[in-house]
Amino acid sequence: MIRRDNVGLRAWKRLVIVFWSFGFLLVAVFLSSTGADEKCLDFSFKPGGADRLPQDWKPLTFPKIARHTSYTLESDGKTFWVKAESRNSASALVREIRVDPKLYPILRWRWRVENIIQKGDERKKEGDDYAARVYVNFRYDPEKASLWERTQYALASGIYGHYPPKGALNYIWANKLERGQIVDSAYTSRSKMIAVESGPERIGEWVSEERNIYQDYVSYFGEDPPDVIAIAIMTDTDNTQEKAVAYYGNNTLCSNCSDCR
Repeated sequence: MIRRDNVGLRAWKRLVIVFWSFGFLLVAVFLSSTGADEKCLDFSFKPGGADRLPQDWKPLTFPKIARHTSYTLESDGKTFWVKAESRNSASALVREIRVDPKLYPILRWRWRVENIIQKGDERKKEGDDYAARVYVNFRYDPEKASLWERTQYALASGIYGHYPPKGALNYIWANKLERGQIVDSAYTSRSKMIAVESGPERIGEWVSEERNIYQDYVSYFGEDPPDVIAIAIMTDTDNTQEKAVAYYGNNTLCSNCSDCR
Protein backbone atom coordinates (compact mmCIF):
# COMPACT_ATOMS: atom_id res chain seq x y z
CA MET A 1 0.00 0.00 0.00
CA ILE A 2 1.15 3.59 -0.62
CA ARG A 3 1.72 5.75 2.44
CA ARG A 4 -0.05 9.11 2.34
CA ASP A 5 3.21 11.07 2.72
CA ASN A 6 4.62 9.40 -0.39
CA VAL A 7 1.67 9.98 -2.71
CA GLY A 8 2.93 13.30 -4.07
CA LEU A 9 6.37 11.99 -4.91
CA ARG A 10 4.92 8.81 -6.34
CA ALA A 11 2.56 10.74 -8.60
CA TRP A 12 5.36 12.84 -10.04
CA LYS A 13 7.71 9.87 -10.40
CA ARG A 14 5.13 7.77 -12.21
CA LEU A 15 4.57 10.63 -14.62
CA VAL A 16 8.27 11.32 -15.19
CA ILE A 17 9.76 9.16 -17.94
CA VAL A 18 13.41 10.23 -17.73
CA PHE A 19 14.14 13.53 -19.49
CA TRP A 20 17.03 13.27 -21.96
CA SER A 21 20.47 14.69 -21.03
CA PHE A 22 22.74 15.07 -24.05
CA GLY A 23 21.28 14.57 -27.50
CA PHE A 24 18.54 12.15 -28.31
CA LEU A 25 18.38 8.44 -28.86
CA LEU A 26 16.05 8.95 -31.77
CA VAL A 27 16.73 6.42 -34.51
CA ALA A 28 14.52 7.02 -37.53
CA VAL A 29 13.90 4.15 -39.92
CA PHE A 30 11.95 5.23 -42.99
CA LEU A 31 9.68 2.47 -44.23
CA SER A 32 8.33 2.09 -47.74
CA SER A 33 4.58 2.28 -48.19
CA THR A 34 1.95 1.77 -50.83
CA GLY A 35 0.70 4.96 -52.42
CA ALA A 36 2.14 8.22 -51.09
CA ASP A 37 5.67 8.39 -49.73
CA GLU A 38 4.73 8.20 -46.05
CA LYS A 39 7.28 7.76 -43.28
CA CYS A 40 7.42 5.77 -40.07
CA LEU A 41 9.80 5.96 -37.13
CA ASP A 42 10.61 2.49 -35.87
CA PHE A 43 11.05 2.09 -32.10
CA SER A 44 10.56 -1.67 -32.08
CA PHE A 45 12.58 -3.96 -29.85
CA LYS A 46 15.95 -5.07 -31.17
CA PRO A 47 18.85 -6.98 -29.57
CA GLY A 48 21.93 -5.18 -28.32
CA GLY A 49 20.93 -3.80 -24.94
CA ALA A 50 22.43 -4.77 -21.58
CA ASP A 51 20.92 -7.43 -19.28
CA ARG A 52 18.79 -8.99 -22.05
CA LEU A 53 17.02 -5.67 -22.65
CA PRO A 54 16.31 -4.28 -26.13
CA GLN A 55 18.68 -1.76 -27.63
CA ASP A 56 18.04 1.92 -26.71
CA TRP A 57 15.43 1.00 -24.09
CA LYS A 58 16.23 1.32 -20.39
CA PRO A 59 14.51 0.51 -17.09
CA LEU A 60 12.77 3.09 -14.93
CA THR A 61 12.28 2.30 -11.24
CA PHE A 62 10.31 4.16 -8.57
CA PRO A 63 11.19 5.33 -5.04
CA LYS A 64 10.52 2.89 -2.20
CA ILE A 65 9.42 0.09 -4.54
CA ALA A 66 11.97 -2.64 -3.97
CA ARG A 67 10.53 -5.26 -6.31
CA HIS A 68 10.86 -4.50 -10.01
CA THR A 69 9.06 -5.94 -13.01
CA SER A 70 11.21 -8.22 -15.15
CA TYR A 71 11.56 -7.25 -18.83
CA THR A 72 13.23 -9.72 -21.19
CA LEU A 73 13.80 -9.55 -24.94
CA GLU A 74 12.51 -12.67 -26.72
CA SER A 75 12.39 -13.84 -30.33
CA ASP A 76 11.01 -16.58 -32.56
CA GLY A 77 13.96 -16.17 -34.92
CA LYS A 78 12.20 -13.57 -37.08
CA THR A 79 10.42 -11.16 -34.75
CA PHE A 80 11.45 -9.67 -31.40
CA TRP A 81 9.22 -8.76 -28.49
CA VAL A 82 9.56 -8.01 -24.77
CA LYS A 83 8.13 -10.27 -22.10
CA ALA A 84 7.12 -8.48 -18.87
CA GLU A 85 6.61 -10.40 -15.62
CA SER A 86 5.35 -8.65 -12.50
CA ARG A 87 4.88 -10.20 -9.07
CA ASN A 88 3.92 -7.57 -6.50
CA SER A 89 6.32 -5.28 -8.36
CA ALA A 90 6.54 -2.16 -10.50
CA SER A 91 8.97 -0.63 -13.00
CA ALA A 92 8.84 0.53 -16.60
CA LEU A 93 10.91 0.19 -19.76
CA VAL A 94 11.55 3.50 -21.52
CA ARG A 95 12.66 4.70 -24.96
CA GLU A 96 13.72 8.36 -25.00
CA ILE A 97 12.90 10.20 -28.23
CA ARG A 98 12.09 13.68 -29.55
CA VAL A 99 9.28 13.66 -32.11
CA ASP A 100 6.79 16.26 -33.33
CA PRO A 101 3.36 14.59 -32.99
CA LYS A 102 1.98 16.79 -35.75
CA LEU A 103 4.38 15.11 -38.18
CA TYR A 104 4.12 11.60 -36.72
CA PRO A 105 0.73 11.31 -35.03
CA ILE A 106 0.01 7.59 -35.49
CA LEU A 107 1.23 5.22 -32.80
CA ARG A 108 1.03 1.50 -33.51
CA TRP A 109 2.02 -1.42 -31.32
CA ARG A 110 1.19 -5.05 -30.55
CA TRP A 111 0.62 -6.61 -27.15
CA ARG A 112 -0.63 -9.75 -25.46
CA VAL A 113 -1.56 -10.46 -21.83
CA GLU A 114 -1.87 -13.71 -19.91
CA ASN A 115 -4.20 -12.24 -17.29
CA ILE A 116 -5.79 -9.05 -16.03
CA ILE A 117 -5.53 -7.65 -12.49
CA GLN A 118 -8.45 -8.96 -10.46
CA LYS A 119 -8.29 -6.20 -7.84
CA GLY A 120 -7.25 -3.56 -10.35
CA ASP A 121 -9.35 -0.38 -10.45
CA GLU A 122 -8.33 2.53 -12.66
CA ARG A 123 -10.07 5.09 -10.45
CA LYS A 124 -8.34 4.17 -7.18
CA LYS A 125 -4.71 4.47 -6.09
CA GLU A 126 -4.88 1.06 -4.43
CA GLY A 127 -6.08 -0.41 -7.73
CA ASP A 128 -3.64 1.41 -10.03
CA ASP A 129 -2.09 -1.73 -11.54
CA TYR A 130 -2.20 -2.95 -15.15
CA ALA A 131 -1.24 -6.13 -16.93
CA ALA A 132 -0.12 -3.94 -19.83
CA ARG A 133 0.13 -0.27 -20.69
CA VAL A 134 1.97 1.93 -23.18
CA TYR A 135 2.95 5.46 -22.17
CA VAL A 136 3.50 8.47 -24.40
CA ASN A 137 5.01 11.48 -22.58
CA PHE A 138 5.03 15.06 -23.84
CA ARG A 139 7.59 17.80 -23.24
CA TYR A 140 7.08 20.58 -20.72
CA ASP A 141 8.12 24.02 -22.01
CA PRO A 142 8.47 26.65 -19.24
CA GLU A 143 8.27 29.48 -21.79
CA LYS A 144 4.70 28.44 -22.63
CA ALA A 145 3.60 27.69 -19.06
CA SER A 146 1.49 29.77 -16.69
CA LEU A 147 2.95 31.20 -13.49
CA TRP A 148 1.26 28.45 -11.47
CA GLU A 149 2.65 25.74 -13.76
CA ARG A 150 6.15 27.22 -13.65
CA THR A 151 6.02 27.21 -9.85
CA GLN A 152 4.85 23.60 -9.66
CA TYR A 153 7.33 22.35 -12.23
CA ALA A 154 10.18 24.25 -10.59
CA LEU A 155 9.44 22.42 -7.34
CA ALA A 156 9.42 19.08 -9.16
CA SER A 157 12.64 19.95 -10.97
CA GLY A 158 14.26 20.65 -7.62
CA ILE A 159 13.32 17.16 -6.45
CA TYR A 160 14.17 15.17 -9.58
CA GLY A 161 16.80 17.32 -11.27
CA HIS A 162 14.70 17.84 -14.42
CA TYR A 163 11.18 18.83 -15.43
CA PRO A 164 8.39 16.24 -15.46
CA PRO A 165 6.44 15.90 -18.72
CA LYS A 166 3.72 18.35 -19.63
CA GLY A 167 1.29 15.45 -19.93
CA ALA A 168 1.05 11.72 -20.55
CA LEU A 169 -1.24 9.45 -22.51
CA ASN A 170 -1.52 5.97 -21.00
CA TYR A 171 -2.96 3.33 -23.31
CA ILE A 172 -4.02 0.57 -20.95
CA TRP A 173 -5.38 -2.94 -20.94
CA ALA A 174 -8.10 -2.02 -18.48
CA ASN A 175 -9.37 -3.97 -15.50
CA LYS A 176 -12.68 -2.25 -14.66
CA LEU A 177 -13.11 0.40 -17.36
CA GLU A 178 -14.94 -0.53 -20.52
CA ARG A 179 -13.08 -0.43 -23.81
CA GLY A 180 -13.01 3.19 -25.03
CA GLN A 181 -13.41 4.83 -21.62
CA ILE A 182 -10.97 7.54 -20.51
CA VAL A 183 -10.28 8.74 -16.95
CA ASP A 184 -7.63 10.80 -15.19
CA SER A 185 -4.91 8.86 -13.44
CA ALA A 186 -5.66 8.19 -9.78
CA TYR A 187 -2.48 10.15 -9.04
CA THR A 188 -2.62 13.19 -11.35
CA SER A 189 -4.84 14.82 -13.96
CA ARG A 190 -1.73 15.32 -16.12
CA SER A 191 -1.89 11.63 -16.99
CA LYS A 192 -4.86 10.23 -18.92
CA MET A 193 -5.80 6.54 -18.75
CA ILE A 194 -7.30 5.33 -22.04
CA ALA A 195 -8.86 1.86 -22.11
CA VAL A 196 -7.73 0.48 -25.48
CA GLU A 197 -8.50 -3.08 -24.41
CA SER A 198 -10.44 -4.32 -21.39
CA GLY A 199 -11.11 -7.50 -19.50
CA PRO A 200 -10.26 -11.12 -20.21
CA GLU A 201 -11.91 -11.55 -23.62
CA ARG A 202 -8.68 -11.35 -25.64
CA ILE A 203 -6.27 -12.89 -23.13
CA GLY A 204 -3.56 -14.95 -24.85
CA GLU A 205 -4.06 -13.22 -28.21
CA TRP A 206 -1.64 -10.86 -29.95
CA VAL A 207 -3.63 -7.65 -30.50
CA SER A 208 -2.54 -4.85 -32.86
CA GLU A 209 -3.41 -1.30 -31.82
CA GLU A 210 -3.40 2.09 -33.54
CA ARG A 211 -3.94 5.50 -31.94
CA ASN A 212 -3.67 9.07 -33.17
CA ILE A 213 -1.69 10.61 -30.31
CA TYR A 214 -2.10 14.12 -31.69
CA GLN A 215 -5.89 13.87 -31.71
CA ASP A 216 -5.94 12.09 -28.35
CA TYR A 217 -3.90 14.84 -26.70
CA VAL A 218 -6.10 17.59 -28.13
CA SER A 219 -9.25 15.71 -27.08
CA TYR A 220 -8.17 14.96 -23.51
CA PHE A 221 -6.02 18.00 -22.67
CA GLY A 222 -7.82 20.63 -24.74
CA GLU A 223 -4.72 22.01 -26.48
CA ASP A 224 -2.15 21.13 -29.11
CA PRO A 225 0.52 18.73 -27.86
CA PRO A 226 4.19 19.61 -27.45
CA ASP A 227 6.90 17.23 -28.67
CA VAL A 228 6.89 13.61 -27.59
CA ILE A 229 9.88 12.95 -25.31
CA ALA A 230 9.42 9.26 -24.48
CA ILE A 231 7.54 6.05 -25.15
CA ALA A 232 7.37 3.47 -22.38
CA ILE A 233 5.84 0.12 -21.56
CA MET A 234 4.84 -0.95 -18.07
CA THR A 235 3.37 -3.98 -16.34
CA ASP A 236 2.86 -3.46 -12.59
CA THR A 237 1.17 -5.17 -9.65
CA ASP A 238 2.64 -3.38 -6.61
CA ASN A 239 -0.64 -1.90 -5.36
CA THR A 240 -2.77 -5.04 -5.63
CA GLN A 241 0.09 -7.44 -4.79
CA GLU A 242 -1.00 -9.68 -7.66
CA LYS A 243 0.99 -11.01 -10.61
CA ALA A 244 0.82 -10.39 -14.35
CA VAL A 245 2.56 -11.44 -17.55
CA ALA A 246 2.43 -9.44 -20.78
CA TYR A 247 4.22 -9.20 -24.13
CA TYR A 248 4.94 -6.07 -26.18
CA GLY A 249 6.10 -5.62 -29.77
CA ASN A 250 6.27 -3.50 -32.95
CA ASN A 251 6.32 0.14 -31.80
CA THR A 252 6.12 2.75 -34.58
CA LEU A 253 5.13 6.38 -35.03
CA CYS A 254 3.87 7.13 -38.52
CA SER A 255 2.87 10.15 -40.55
CA ASN A 256 -0.27 8.59 -42.00
CA CYS A 257 -2.39 5.79 -40.52
CA SER A 258 -3.37 4.37 -43.92
CA ASP A 259 0.32 3.72 -44.64
CA CYS A 260 1.36 2.65 -41.14
CA ARG A 261 1.93 -1.05 -41.64
